[in-house]
Amino acid sequence: MCGRFTLRTSARAVAQQFGLLGVEPFVARFNIAPAQWVPVVRPVLRPPSPETAVGRELVWLRWGLVPGWAKDPAIGNRLVNARAETASRLPAFREAMRRRRCLVVADGFYEWQRAGRKKQPYFIRLRDDRPLAFAALWEAWEGPDHVTLETCVLLTTDANGLLRPIHDRMPVILPEDAYAAWLDPAVEDPRQVEPLLTPYPSDQMAAHVVGSLVNDPSHESPRCIEPGEKTLF
Repeated sequence: MCGRFTLRTSARAVAQQFGLLGVEPFVARFNIAPAQWVPVVRPVLRPPSPETAVGRELVWLRWGLVPGWAKDPAIGNRLVNARAETASRLPAFREAMRRRRCLVVADGFYEWQRAGRKKQPYFIRLRDDRPLAFAALWEAWEGPDHVTLETCVLLTTDANGLLRPIHDRMPVILPEDAYAAWLDPAVEDPRQVEPLLTPYPSDQMAAHVVGSLVNDPSHESPRCIEPGEKTLF
């Protein structure tokens, strides 16, 4: 699963990696949590042909998906992660898997290893510390005031060898050569993109123990990712 992540990369580097014409500068983040606004890359569509993409855009959506049919947006607090294996079959995610796939931009994430009542936080990233792309889905929900709320959910898969001792699930991280296929609006059959939703190779990732500062989402500083001492054993 994924409950927190970071984005320390510059806007320029994000634009270059994701094929964007430009990205407005943003503040580095070290403890992004559910219900906050997160950077999302999705296709820019040419009206009135929704299946035709003319490029990509970066937008900020709230983390925690609210389906279009929901009566209460509070449902998004529970829909932060979705299992990649079943998302295409569940009512909350089925339409988004067909028509509203996206990438959430990050450069690391946290996971907690449980031992009894204690949890040890770890920080996980790519070995070369490049930006990474979480496979995600987005939705638009219109409230009674006719204001539209756009939200997203991260897809998860089985943990790879690096993560397995920490947790049995991990976010789906897509390699750069899979971005186009995942974002292609002409592909509406989830079976065509589901083979992309696999664990990222362990040998391209790194993990280290961090301190308890990250446990509180109000803590937002580089200290969150500093190596700490293992306290569980």
